[in-house]
Amino acid sequence: MKTNIQAQGFALTESISAYTELRLSYAVSFASQIIQRVTVRLSDINGPRGGNDKKCQLVFTLQGLPDVIIQDTESNLYVAIDRAVDRASRAVARVIDRQHDYRATHVSDLPIANQ
Repeated sequence: MKTNIQAQGFALTESISAYTELRLSYAVSFASQIIQRVTVRLSDINGPRGGNDKKCQLVFTLQGLPDVIIQDTESNLYVAIDRAVDRASRAVARVIDRQHDYRATHVSDLPIANQ
C-alpha cells in the first residue's frame, strides 16, 4: 500500500505525517493486499481564523474495486484524521464484503459451478 500525504494551507510536519501513516496502517491492515494507493489531503480551510476548518480527505484506490473517498472536517487536525480513518476502515470493509457477496451469489448460479 503506497501512501501519499499532501498538506494545503500549512506545513506538513513529520509528526503529522507519522501519525497519519500509523493510523492508516492499523485501520486498514486487513485490506493491505487490495489497497493499491492511499492519497491523504490535509488542509486548513480558514487559515488562522480558527473554527472547524481542519479537513482530512482520504482517497483509497482499490484493486478491481471502486475507489473509496472519505473526508472529515474538525477543529483539531488529529481528530479529523482519526474520524476519517475510522470511517474509511468501515467503508473499505463494506466495499470488500459487497464484492465477496456478489461473487458468491453469482458464481453459484453458473451451470458449471452446479456440476
